[in-house]
Amino acid sequence: MSSRSMPEPAISMACAPHLPSAAVGRILLHDAAFADGASPALRTGISLTIEDGKIAWIGPNDSADKTRAEVIDAGGATIVPAMVDCHSHLTMQGGSHWIDRGNDAPAVLRQVARDNAKRLADAGILWARDVGAPSAEGVPLSIAVREEHKGKRGAPYMRVAGTWIGKIGYPDMWVTTDSAGLKDAALGQLDLGTDLVKLYMDAPGGVRDSPFTVDAVRAAVAAVHARGAKVAAHSGYLDGARVAAEAGVDSIEHGMELDDDIAKTMKRNSVTLVSTLSVFASWETFARTTTIERFTGAEGKQRMGKRKEGAYASIAAAKRAGVRIATGSDFGGGSVRAGHLAWEVELLVAAGLEPHEALASATRIG
Repeated sequence: MSSRSMPEPAISMACAPHLPSAAVGRILLHDAAFADGASPALRTGISLTIEDGKIAWIGPNDSADKTRAEVIDAGGATIVPAMVDCHSHLTMQGGSHWIDRGNDAPAVLRQVARDNAKRLADAGILWARDVGAPSAEGVPLSIAVREEHKGKRGAPYMRVAGTWIGKIGYPDMWVTTDSAGLKDAALGQLDLGTDLVKLYMDAPGGVRDSPFTVDAVRAAVAAVHARGAKVAAHSGYLDGARVAAEAGVDSIEHGMELDDDIAKTMKRNSVTLVSTLSVFASWETFARTTTIERFTGAEGKQRMGKRKEGAYASIAAAKRAGVRIATGSDFGGGSVRAGHLAWEVELLVAAGLEPHEALASATRIG
């Protein structure tokens, strides 16, 4: 599916006709279909009016006002809401060397963010939730990126989490602490100007136990909520997800090892799952396009297959429990590159969501 962006509040159009520049005052897209993610059925015979770069009206063809409008024949195109990438890393470029690229110079990372912002807008993704960025002189680069792009046409709206907060033992670019210092570390990120906080609920060194206690995470969540902000929690292993769900974080990112009990706790505590299935799909392509052993070797492929299986099972558990599912691509901080959120929608359908449910996860739920 190809898509093109429209000025905010935005739409994307599959099989889009040529659209005039934003300088045109009034545009009418005529006779399109509309998929809003609320219903499995397309609405057909739909027209949409854009005035001064903003959507002014949407409704049936016969109610459209064509006065002083440039009418665009949108027959055969499908309008969908602009998408929300709930798990992104704007300052990082992705690809098979994504971890190394996080160590690039701050000026390079800032330019990567500019390029990524444009790619998102071009793909019809007009909200980006940045859940981790390297820092320069103690300040996460994502804060400056957000301020640079605030109010700009051709760029997504941004919410940023600052840098990662993990257990002592992670790299220097992170904020590292233990359970006793978790609340202060979280508030420290908000003091720098972040919109939310990102906790890393995997311990260093592949240890599968949660790095923080339920009480510590719960106290951090309460303190962050008292400041009007939210908490996102990375979770690759079961125990970290269990602790995050019990502590009432706002979202579990990835959630690669959820079981039915954790999913029920997430539902009870209103915890959203942010899926990142496209990471595994991109890794599978690296088995053919790189010479990196972790992707090309038999052991690496087996390990990737097991992780993918767990992630798909987690989506199924979340759906059974009625957990809200939002989509993320993990571009930049993972192997995916910016602008590929539609891939995640397709993979959610493969994981068991209905097409309209997957679209909702990438739009209004996000």
